[in-house]
Amino acid sequence: MFKKRMLTLFLLLTLVALALCACGDSTQPGNQDDSEDHSSGEIVYGGEIVVGIAQDLEDSLDPYQMVAAGTREVLFNLFEGLVKPNSAGDYVPAVASDYSISDDRLTYTFTLRDGVLFHNGETVTADDVLYSFETCASTTIDLSLQAALDGIQDISAEGNTVTITLTEPNNDFISYVAGVYIIPQDYADQATNPVGTGPFHFVSRSIQEELVMEKFEDYWGQAAYLDKVTFKIYEDANAKMSALGAGAIDITSHLTVDQADVLSSEYTVLEGTMNLVQALYLNNAVAPFDNVLVRQAMCYAVNVQEILDLTANGHGTKVGTSIYPAFTKYFDATLSDYYTYDPDKARDLLEEAGYGDGFSMTITVPSNYTPHVNTAEVLVEQLAAVGIDASISTIEWDTWLNDVYNGRNFESTVIGFDAATLTAGALLDRWVSTNGKNMINFNNADYDSLIAQAETTTDDDAQTELYKQAARILTEQAANVYIQDMADLVAIKNNLTGYQFYPLYVMDMSTVHYVQ
Repeated sequence: MFKKRMLTLFLLLTLVALALCACGDSTQPGNQDDSEDHSSGEIVYGGEIVVGIAQDLEDSLDPYQMVAAGTREVLFNLFEGLVKPNSAGDYVPAVASDYSISDDRLTYTFTLRDGVLFHNGETVTADDVLYSFETCASTTIDLSLQAALDGIQDISAEGNTVTITLTEPNNDFISYVAGVYIIPQDYADQATNPVGTGPFHFVSRSIQEELVMEKFEDYWGQAAYLDKVTFKIYEDANAKMSALGAGAIDITSHLTVDQADVLSSEYTVLEGTMNLVQALYLNNAVAPFDNVLVRQAMCYAVNVQEILDLTANGHGTKVGTSIYPAFTKYFDATLSDYYTYDPDKARDLLEEAGYGDGFSMTITVPSNYTPHVNTAEVLVEQLAAVGIDASISTIEWDTWLNDVYNGRNFESTVIGFDAATLTAGALLDRWVSTNGKNMINFNNADYDSLIAQAETTTDDDAQTELYKQAARILTEQAANVYIQDMADLVAIKNNLTGYQFYPLYVMDMSTVHYVQ
């Protein structure tokens, strides 16, 4: 059986350069479990920081063309909708100062905030809002958002008021409004020189190197404290850890426990959650994963608690389906233990499926995400115990996006899926058989029917129950081997504070500041 000390030794050997630099008391993860200030002293206005991120942004910075969560967490600082999410998970007015919903829940009336400026200095008008909704509806690659916008019967403007009328009620519509970022009418350079209304404005971008943004002095709301933020790309984990050891990074997120343990005393480690569903995602259209018995056998063969213990010292939250705990009313904790660890039952199911002698498989993992690589390492050992010979193929992030996510040319992969909005549909719609994002090729008529019913149901309790039934089908059919919502360990220099965790995958730099 794979031993924890072997995994730790492997990781520490790869980080030897850092270990030579980490000459103080290491900061233990979990000593700060929220976004409260960890430093005392007066707020310092101004200054600049470097934020280390694990992947390059997508080729286009157009907000309607985002696929990767890593791009969305950065561009959150540049763009806003009529409403936007806050760290409590509520949707609050942004470009709109307020809004109302008619009794029949078909008409949404938004009052635009006076004097909101785009980063190019132009004032936001109702025409810009109409243009943004029309452009998003016709160009977005977010299929859930597109479906919600397709439900608009009419959108009109009069003065500083925008009225949207739906063809039928949509309980989640306001969350989709947040996903329509307001952009200048007829501005053609969003892909390379994005312009929004957020607390920071775009300065420059070097492919595979960095994105630079600066404080937007004319921001309508609470101005950012920092003058400048550089998102520095470290797709190689060793390079990022060496930079941390040299003090060249001020903030970085998504660290493993082993990485956090070897940081110098220059850093504090904050702990939140990733707000994603990490799983061994299986291509249901490829043998032997087209056999539900094989998929169920793999679920019984995997010891999720051992994965948490070996890779993160027990940090993280088990999930048993494609919903993570921040989706409180939709999250069914009982599904986390639907498949108890039972190697004997796994072998029996493999025998029943015609794979009594086991089989070979490949787990394709993006190399820049160390937590997913670590999880794959443990999975290899656990699956071997029931006769499944799994090997790991690590590939670059861009290759993963092209071949695995878009091309569906894979057998299995370890990755995490997040949600762009706090709606169950944002996590569950992708597994509908006809959805272009259904990379695992899951195909279940009952599931499709439940999702369709949920999306047209106006009663909130009934809709919640339908989504929970759909999520249970994913578990019962073992669409994937579900593992966890990973702990998010964030390293932040001791002279910085104000970092906030969101229930969505974002990094809000507007609240971060120096203290003295």
